[in-house]
Amino acid sequence: MQTYAKKRLEIIVEAPIQERLTALLDRLAVTGYTVLPALAGRGRSGEWSREGLVGGAGRMIVIVCLLDAERVDEVLEAVFSMVSRRTGIVSICDVQVVRPEHF
Repeated sequence: MQTYAKKRLEIIVEAPIQERLTALLDRLAVTGYTVLPALAGRGRSGEWSREGLVGGAGRMIVIVCLLDAERVDEVLEAVFSMVSRRTGIVSICDVQVVRPEHF
């Protein structure tokens, strides 16, 4: 089966900025993204869990989108400018897709 190269952008960030971040992706004409809850993790500041949290404060989400390689710099710069002042991680990796018209 033929596959097509894309870039996967993954953003782990505080839930309260979800709407602003997805609005930014919309303005940048990112064709699609998925928002997932982040349940727990461990990082530089130690372990964390959303268990027992009330409201959005302290909760984390994951936003995943697939991009053409030539769009990565534009999208990454805009996303990083929003995320850099907050708790979060942004990563990029190479992926292969089987339906390129979706991205």
